[in-house]
Amino acid sequence: MNIGGGWDQTPLTAEVRSRAAKLVATAVEHGITLFDHADIYTLGKSEAVFGEVVRQSKGLRQKIVIQSKCGIRLEDVPQAGVPGRYDFSYGHIVHSVEGSLRRLQTDYLDILLLHRPDPLAEPDEVARAFDELQRSGKVRHFGVSNHTASQIELLKKSVSQPLVVNQLELNLLHAHLIEDGIQANQEDNRYTGAMGTLDYCRLHDMLIQAWAPVAGGKLVDPAEADDERARRVARRVAQLAEEKGTSREAVALAWLLRHPAPIQPIIGTTNLEHLIASCQADGVVLSREEWYALFVAGRGGPVP
Repeated sequence: MNIGGGWDQTPLTAEVRSRAAKLVATAVEHGITLFDHADIYTLGKSEAVFGEVVRQSKGLRQKIVIQSKCGIRLEDVPQAGVPGRYDFSYGHIVHSVEGSLRRLQTDYLDILLLHRPDPLAEPDEVARAFDELQRSGKVRHFGVSNHTASQIELLKKSVSQPLVVNQLELNLLHAHLIEDGIQANQEDNRYTGAMGTLDYCRLHDMLIQAWAPVAGGKLVDPAEADDERARRVARRVAQLAEEKGTSREAVALAWLLRHPAPIQPIIGTTNLEHLIASCQADGVVLSREEWYALFVAGRGGPVP
């Protein structure tokens, strides 16, 4: 999300370009093949700098999956005074994809996600945009982000393409999707708003992608934790990492990977050390008891 530098109109600098090149090269060297973008990330600069890296790396485009998102429109854009909003109109979806392709310097997106649910979305209009983008070869696969099961069902009423991904916030401190499955019919039920979304995606073969998988660093650095619950979970993660001889990042991500959904963590770091440490997650196996110990720490109490 922040690979393009600041969220302002400052042009790409040599430092930002160098950092981006090192991050992408390191990711590829460690087996990462999917790169997640959005049209709004650093006001388009994240896609732009990534596009430069791909252009300068011969053969890289054919080895990777490029995914981007559209639908969020920022405050004061295109003119002062307009509010932040969501836009799933035919015109905006098509225009957004064309902008992403131009910045990414590629002819097609492997996957396009609708970024956040638009209350004014017309499923037929979304379907028209998807049909146009698929027919023209500009997008190969489609999905959503931050959508509930019922919102996905509404889209599927009109959209003919399979929706293959749902990208959602999910980590040990934000486990509502999983919490939803064990809190049903409990007197102390804590409404989570997940409404069976995780099970729905499993039933319909939609890959769950977890954004903020280490809670913005809180799970790997107790100093970043802003409350006792976060510090408690971070200490538990650190303890397991020491026992298993691996990184804290790897343990936090392994908790997601252990779930049978399956869940694909979307790593957001721009720090090379954190990136490399995250890639150790593939080698970490958590027992059922270890998984639940982390889950209980995260929820702040025992399971019902």
